[in-house]
Amino acid sequence: MNPNRLRAVPAALLAFAAFVPQAAAAPSAPVTAEPDPIVFVHGWNSDGSTWDTMASRFRSDGRPAALLDQWSYPTSQSNATTARGLAAEIDRVLAATGAAKVDLVTHSMGALSSRYYLKNLGGDRKVDAWVSLAGPNHGTGSAYLCGGASCAEMRPGSAFLNELNAGDETPGSPRYATWWSPCDSIISPDSSTVALSGAVNTETGCLQHMDFPVDARIYEEVKAHLR
Repeated sequence: MNPNRLRAVPAALLAFAAFVPQAAAAPSAPVTAEPDPIVFVHGWNSDGSTWDTMASRFRSDGRPAALLDQWSYPTSQSNATTARGLAAEIDRVLAATGAAKVDLVTHSMGALSSRYYLKNLGGDRKVDAWVSLAGPNHGTGSAYLCGGASCAEMRPGSAFLNELNAGDETPGSPRYATWWSPCDSIISPDSSTVALSGAVNTETGCLQHMDFPVDARIYEEVKAHLR
């Protein structure tokens, strides 16, 4: 047999193969990222049940119940003490869920302990998004009507607030957002105490103080912020 014809066979096979349709690669399954766990932080003289309505809405929209933590704490203690308890709670949630970060949703005084955690306890590395609903971030006159360490810290010009608001009000990489109402009779003077430099600050419709955790529009806006 002619050896030149043998050498031509592989080349002919390669040329033929170029015209044979190749099997399509199997489509890869879409990757669905697990949402961050949400840790809810209530305000003064309240508890985790503050969030029953909002948590229920998150569950109805598909967020697993195991990723919704309605934390409770003693509200008369210093917000710095509460912040240390919050740090332990967030570490517990991260360990239980395997998540890298949490989202923090706070109401009223809950903004203060959570901000202390973010600023002073390394929390900015463990929080993706932070929400303040009607938070007395620069103090409120109604805190003169209650007693205890936490109430004293909520008063305008308190040493606690002066330290908390010194320098960067929104430190680190978390996405900060606040909501305030011109009708809130508990938090005054409304926008000037709630809004933070570096945050997305939103004026709501005419909501009373305890409307924030249960209002349907607020829920939709908070959900959009958390993504």
